[in-house]
Amino acid sequence: MVIRHIKRLKNRISLIVRRIFKKKKDIKIGLYGPVNSGKTTLANRICLDWLGEELGKVSNIPHETREIQMKKVDMKVNGKSLSFNLVDTPGIATKIDFENFLRYGLKRKEAKQRAKEATRGVIEAIKWLDNMDLVLVVLDSTKNPVNQVNITILGNLDAREIPLIIVANKIDLKKSDVMRIREAFPGYDVIGISAKTGAMINELYKLILKKL
Repeated sequence: MVIRHIKRLKNRISLIVRRIFKKKKDIKIGLYGPVNSGKTTLANRICLDWLGEELGKVSNIPHETREIQMKKVDMKVNGKSLSFNLVDTPGIATKIDFENFLRYGLKRKEAKQRAKEATRGVIEAIKWLDNMDLVLVVLDSTKNPVNQVNITILGNLDAREIPLIIVANKIDLKKSDVMRIREAFPGYDVIGISAKTGAMINELYKLILKKL
């Protein structure tokens, strides 16, 4: 218990020091979440809105994003502006089996390579957590939010005391249930959006500015 308390205290001091000495241009906002929750779709939406270009490739095949992707974004909403680096990360998973990729028509060799790259990407994403000033935890609002991956992500963020917003994505789908996510994770800021259609995206921008 004492060791855990000391570790949390060190993390808090480290976070405060980073924020004091970090220049405004170095602010990083990370997109984290399970596989196929819509992180890259959201990254593309943000980049299209403020830069006029996309950040990454979107696919139905799991782990399309297997490396960290980053772009500088200048956001301005209601007279308030923020410059930050938007960081799209590989989908977090507790287990990556190459056989899962075979169902999507990938050859065995390609599936094994993708699984290896995806595993490396998850490790890299976790390492990058310490660089984040704010994390958008992107969840699929059509799915049950209580699972090992989501709890692990939130647990890591809490331990590091990194500010976060839970983004309940895919509200354009009939099975979407934002309230289920709010009830599962009380005490967090939760906002429902559709990265695909842009619904409620401006409200997300306002919340980001408020957080930072």
